[in-house]
Amino acid sequence: MVRFDDVGLRYAGPSGLGPQSPAPEVLRDVSFTLPQGSFHWLLGPSGAGKSSLLGLMHLALRPSRGEVEVLGQRLSQLRRGALPALRRRIGVVYQDFRLLPHLTVFDNVALPMRVAGRGEAQLRADVAEMLRWTGLAEKAGALPATLSGGEQQRVALARAVVMRPALLVADEPTGNLDGVQARRVLALLREMHRLGTTVVVATHAEALVAEHPAPALRMDEGRLVAHG
Repeated sequence: MVRFDDVGLRYAGPSGLGPQSPAPEVLRDVSFTLPQGSFHWLLGPSGAGKSSLLGLMHLALRPSRGEVEVLGQRLSQLRRGALPALRRRIGVVYQDFRLLPHLTVFDNVALPMRVAGRGEAQLRADVAEMLRWTGLAEKAGALPATLSGGEQQRVALARAVVMRPALLVADEPTGNLDGVQARRVLALLREMHRLGTTVVVATHAEALVAEHPAPALRMDEGRLVAHG
C-alpha cells in the first residue's frame, strides 16, 4: 500500500549556507512498508519530519532521493499526467481544516466530487451519506464560520473520505480540539480503518495513542527511529 525505500527529502530554495551548499535534508534514509488496510500512528516531536512524511504519502511532495511507492505506483516512474487520478484515491485531513469559508458544509464536502466530474445525483446521495455518518446532516446549509472546531474537523474528514479513498492520512487532526471532540474524530478515523481504508494519523496526543494501541512510525530529527 505504501513503501518508502531509503528516502531523503530536501526542500528547494536558499539554505543560508552559501551558493554551493545544498539545503539540509528534512528526511534522511527513511524506509518502511505499510500493509493494505492497516492503521498506523505517526509520532515524534515538532520538527521531526512528520508533515514532510505525510506530504510524500499524499503526493504533495516528491522525494529528493530514494523510492516512494503509493497504491502500487512508484513515484519515480509516474507520469505527471497520472498524478490527479492517483491523488483522488488518497484522502487528506489537516489540523487547520482548510475549508472554503464561502461554501456551505454540503458544498465543501461535495467539492472533491465536483472536481472529479461526478454526476449531481450521485454526488448528492454520497455527500448526504457522509454528513449523516459524521453527525452533520443538520449543518448541511451552514457556513464553516458558524461551526465549532470539532464540527469543522468533521466536515474536513467528510470531505476527505467522500471519494472512498484507499489511503487516508491525517496531520494532527485532533490538535485544536478538546478531549471529547478529539475522541469523536478519532472514532471516525478508526471506523474508516474498519471499513478497509489504510489510515495514517500524525499526533502529539499520547493519551489517544494509549487509549487506542496500534503500530506506530516514530520520527526524530528527520529519521525513522522506530516502526512497530
